[in-house]
Amino acid sequence: MRRILPYAAAALVAVVATPIVLAQGGTAPGAPDKSRVAAGTYAADAGHTMVVWEVDHFGFSKYSGIFGDVTGTLVIDPANPAAAKVDVTIPVAKVTTASAGLTGHLLRAGKDGGKPDFFGAAPADAKFVSTSVVLDDDGDEAKVTGNLTLNGVTKPVTLDVDFHGAGTNPYNKKATVGFQAETTIRRSDFGIAYGIPAVSDAVELEIHAAFEKQ
Repeated sequence: MRRILPYAAAALVAVVATPIVLAQGGTAPGAPDKSRVAAGTYAADAGHTMVVWEVDHFGFSKYSGIFGDVTGTLVIDPANPAAAKVDVTIPVAKVTTASAGLTGHLLRAGKDGGKPDFFGAAPADAKFVSTSVVLDDDGDEAKVTGNLTLNGVTKPVTLDVDFHGAGTNPYNKKATVGFQAETTIRRSDFGIAYGIPAVSDAVELEIHAAFEKQ
């Protein structure tokens, strides 16, 4: 997986740093063991699911931000994982960066009633709905294709997904599965072309997702 810039990594640590009850023997509650995955419908754990985006800034450095509070569902059957379905909603209005000024710019209304530079003051939620799942030979990785709706535009996107782990959450006792995924989109495809090419058109997305069985 691509690296996350230090501030984004710190944010990730802050989200998951709640004390947990470890299983006997000092192991984590989740493990990359497909036999632990239970069939059923899962809901996204909004507190532990995020989309990290990264762009190139002026050719000098990479810059990242985070979309959190992701909600949605995953339907999965380990006997037929290629039939899995995922439908998630990303609240664009809750975007955050390391700079209050940049975060404000992302959500700033257009000047004199014009088009915003980025998302604007009241952006619609983004949404990803899967249409196909193609697994590798060992079933630990998959290409998940779906429709991404962002800024009022819908385009097909393929995610490279890795199975991260499964087990039982020690607090709420819910069966939980986790995944990591990445892809690259072009923001101009979604009508967000401000600053190109000084700020890259290509946007790298890195997703960390946990789902709890309902």
